Amino acid sequence: MKKWLLAATIAATAVSGVAQAKEWKTVRFGIEGAYPPFSWTETDGSLKGFDVDMANALCEEMQVKCKIVAQDWDGIIPSLLARKYDAIIAAMSITEERKKKVDFTGKYALIPNKFIAKKGANLDFDNLDGKKIAVQRATTHDKYLTDNYGDKVEIVRYGSFVASGVICMPSFVNIGAYVDSGTMVDTWATVGSCAQIGKRVHLSGGVGIGGVLEPVQASPVIIEDDCFIGSRCIVVEGVRVGKEAVLGANVVLTLSTKIIDVTGSSPIEMKGYVPERSVVIPGSYTKKFPAGEFQVPCALIIGKRKASTDLKTSLNDALRENNVSV
Repeated sequence: MKKWLLAATIAATAVSGVAQAKEWKTVRFGIEGAYPPFSWTETDGSLKGFDVDMANALCEEMQVKCKIVAQDWDGIIPSLLARKYDAIIAAMSITEERKKKVDFTGKYALIPNKFIAKKGANLDFDNLDGKKIAVQRATTHDKYLTDNYGDKVEIVRYGSFVASGVICMPSFVNIGAYVDSGTMVDTWATVGSCAQIGKRVHLSGGVGIGGVLEPVQASPVIIEDDCFIGSRCIVVEGVRVGKEAVLGANVVLTLSTKIIDVTGSSPIEMKGYVPERSVVIPGSYTKKFPAGEFQVPCALIIGKRKASTDLKTSLNDALRENNVSV
């Protein structure tokens, strides 16, 4: 079993010409997290699926600690070469081009490739000329379709999941992202790679939701159901925003940003998570530096969204409830 793992990790060390045995205590597996039933990402950011079970079983057999790293498909091999993790477990076809960069184990699954159409579409699969065919971007399926049907069909390449009922104004949803039903992605908003956006969320104009490649990190940003994210907000580095929360315009949240609840008699500080139904605005606090005292940005929780509040209330209405004008 350890020999198998070493073979998989040579791909990450071959670039520098160093490939040596080591005593493994922790093994990091890169897994896509957006390809059910092999792998998918739960709303709490945890990874589930057959590939995850395989990784855990291998670690148990080797008696090592298992660390699962989520990685979008486009970057899954480059991130291995960059040593973000030690090995990949994925439904990945073995090709000559890929074998130039990575070493493969024997196959542990055989997945047939099929054209699929809605029942009753009455398509002639022997003659698809002029049809529109969707395929996951940067996969062997994409290459096969391009090589064999590229001049005959219209190819639609996808890499993210956008549910029925989502409204996307001119915006950008990156590969591996998940946007659930009823959500509004307003003009110039960006949803980063593998970010998870819940149901009935409003991402206002210019909002930036970071991905797992911006910068490279394991945890995706999660915006839970019924949140309202105000104009020009930035949420990155795996921050999680709880259900029905409201972020006022220009709130910036990173894992190091202080989120301060000022609704009680004394402030309560937290990082990385906005509690459910919180109303949040930009703030600042004084920090001492060698050159003097300066103001550092933070986020202030100034109230709670009431249960009786219409879930589709405007940002201004939510802020008025807490006597704040921004």
